Amino acid sequence: MAIALNKITTFLFFLLVNSLVYYSIQSLASPRNPNSLILGLTLASRASFPTYPKASTSSRKIVSIDVLGAKKPSREVRDGYLISLNIGTPPQVIQVLMDTGSDLTWVPCGNLSFDCMECDDYRNNESMATFSPSYSSSSYRASCASPFCIDIHGSDNPLDPCTVAGCSLSTLVKATCSRPCPSFAYTYGAGGVVAGILTRDTLRVNGSSPGVAKEIPKFCFGCVGSAYREPIGIAGFGRGTLSMASQLGFLQKGFSHCFLAFKYANNPNISSPLVVGDIALTSKDDMQFTPMLNSPMYPSFYYVGLEAITVGNVSAAEVPSSLREFDSLGNGGLKIDSGTTYTHLPETFYSQVLSILQSTINYPRDTGMEMQTGFDLCYKVPRPNNNALTSDDLLPSITFHFLNNVSLVLPQGNHFYPVSAPSNAAVVKCLMFQSMDDGDDGPAGVFGSFQQQNVEVVYDLERERIGFQPMDCASAASSQGLHKT
Repeated sequence: MAIALNKITTFLFFLLVNSLVYYSIQSLASPRNPNSLILGLTLASRASFPTYPKASTSSRKIVSIDVLGAKKPSREVRDGYLISLNIGTPPQVIQVLMDTGSDLTWVPCGNLSFDCMECDDYRNNESMATFSPSYSSSSYRASCASPFCIDIHGSDNPLDPCTVAGCSLSTLVKATCSRPCPSFAYTYGAGGVVAGILTRDTLRVNGSSPGVAKEIPKFCFGCVGSAYREPIGIAGFGRGTLSMASQLGFLQKGFSHCFLAFKYANNPNISSPLVVGDIALTSKDDMQFTPMLNSPMYPSFYYVGLEAITVGNVSAAEVPSSLREFDSLGNGGLKIDSGTTYTHLPETFYSQVLSILQSTINYPRDTGMEMQTGFDLCYKVPRPNNNALTSDDLLPSITFHFLNNVSLVLPQGNHFYPVSAPSNAAVVKCLMFQSMDDGDDGPAGVFGSFQQQNVEVVYDLERERIGFQPMDCASAASSQGLHKT
């Protein structure tokens, strides 16, 4: 998510039900390494989705990845990446968004209808799946004394949740209270809220080879009954206690992902690889790594420092120091967030980047399309007569320069993207960046999933660093057996 995720201690209880798209799981595993798995995902198309990701005042996104475990593939649905979860006994398959910008994993729960306020884009999706605890023989409520319950309620006093749950003083002192964790409300930086109960159940990750599987009993997640602007469940991949990476036991190592380009959004035959565990960090000696910055306010999230942005051969104006360091309250840094679609930059600096682009690009602006889509910079780009070129070749490159002399030239299609069909030998392309409000607490900027397409991003948690490497993610998926031919 674009802004830091916060937890609030309002204790609410709702039941929710919804239905998503059903995904079948194709799992590929490496029996040579028990600490890593390779999983595949097939996505049913969502015909109601737009042909391009929409601009929005909300930085929340939605696309697709695959299951949890170790090496998983991700699949695009809209402008986020979905993971397929197998939860319960017998397993129930639920699709949720993979989010490196939060910790909590939650799924829509219940046997009624999904109550999601201001989720009009999803009202008519009748195939959305929900988790039903009553249909799982291994499901139960988390205890009020569990570290997960203390974490979800953000309390400095470990006795608070059990006190709210109604435990007597004697059971509090003796640590014998067995009451369930109180209902929670969990908020996201863009204003979304989910409310539900903390649940524990079995999470299974199956490999294609006989005997290759990973089972996580007592996996802790949110069973959500009501949501506001959060229509799809989330798999939190932050560094906190509740995160999926933490509960899977891979937080000591790391993970990596290679997001497919948005053009594959409706292709059911290919998945983006998400690698969790040892193999995510192998053969990375030649990769460029930038230090991971640790925020004293939000230690669960992944921050890096941004030193400069170059448009073609022109450097943008001086990058504010807030994009590479934290203030006394812990605000600042550039957050790496798969849960936010577009890269967000501080408003003043963002305006400077726009000015440089405008002075560099000589094609006609399409202000009508800017009004229609909400993007800030749209151009009518001619279609090259030379078959060896694309309209992307006619636009300046954009390079991000991180700390430790690490530079990433954004792959073609990661900055300007077509928002309409070609017309009169031209295509309208818009800049897929947005501004952040300077007054917001939390990160100074966000590096979103759209700019991470066709880039291998490696989270080396053991050495606290993040690596970037341009890569053809479709070819990577094929080499890992995640592309059906």
